Amino acid sequence: MSTPPTAPWNEHAGRRFSLSATVLESGDANALADFYHRLLGWPVIADEPGWVMLRPPGGGTGLSFGSDPAYRPPVWPATTDQNQMQLHLDIRVDDLLAAVEHALATGARLADFQPQEHVRVLLDPAGHPFCFFEN
Repeated sequence: MSTPPTAPWNEHAGRRFSLSATVLESGDANALADFYHRLLGWPVIADEPGWVMLRPPGGGTGLSFGSDPAYRPPVWPATTDQNQMQLHLDIRVDDLLAAVEHALATGARLADFQPQEHVRVLLDPAGHPFCFFEN
């Protein structure tokens, strides 16, 4: 597998930083990574049991996936008595309706609660919320 270019360095406080990836935990990292690979079309650059890395083909920050046997899906929208969302992914799309159709065909679910007219909240197979938006 060829590795796409990484995100550029950021200079701060006399040090160099580059955010490599956001890591999403789930009960089955390999299955969740397969969903995002099919959703985004990003190449897999590392794949082993319980750990997978995807990177955008043009370079930049990617997504990684780790397995956690104690994983519990977050609840959207949040409530005080359930596992709350810690983060979500914002994904810019060029055609909101077509992107939602693609995500649903790939295995996502449309969230019951939609707080904005021009944004669609979806849930990946592990229950992580992600948002599609046009701009």
